[in-house]
Amino acid sequence: MNLRVDVFSGAEVAPFIPELARLRMAVFREWPYLYEGSLEYETHYLAKFMNLPESTLVVVRDGERVVGASTALPLAQAEVEFREPFIKAGLNPQDWYYFGESVLEPAYRGRGLGVAFFHHREARALELGYRRATFCAVERPAEHPLRPADYVPLDAFWQRRGVSKRPDLVCQFTWRDLGQPQETPKPMVFWVKHL
Repeated sequence: MNLRVDVFSGAEVAPFIPELARLRMAVFREWPYLYEGSLEYETHYLAKFMNLPESTLVVVRDGERVVGASTALPLAQAEVEFREPFIKAGLNPQDWYYFGESVLEPAYRGRGLGVAFFHHREARALELGYRRATFCAVERPAEHPLRPADYVPLDAFWQRRGVSKRPDLVCQFTWRDLGQPQETPKPMVFWVKHL
């Protein structure tokens, strides 16, 4: 493997949109997201990163092939669903840098790239003047029929990164689960870190 990690922002993100869309659709099909994505939605969702100078895209390439990526942007520029819990809790979205997805092909996991994603996004947040970072993760019932028996949540990994779970900050985000006819809302719980 010839792995390279690079950081891009704003207009520099544009060439990576197709690969990021592909990665999101593949990785988020896995538990716990079970996401039945569409290229049309992904392209629309990801456009904000290339139109925003304060965005961040961390790209992992093996040679020239994109095998992983992670995004971030000011929370104030994220979807309203992600901002609402902060507003309701009396927290100003302008104070937070939002870490979006981290997606990595299975063969490249366990090599420290998740740590690199955090490192680069935190460095970018600080460079932009943010002292608080956040992200959210879907919460599925423990008894969900599609939960793999060997599933290990990422909570311990996140805690080692100095991130704390905030069960009081929850949003609902809607997507279509694998094999389901329509979209349904899912609870997304936030994690926070003071940088």
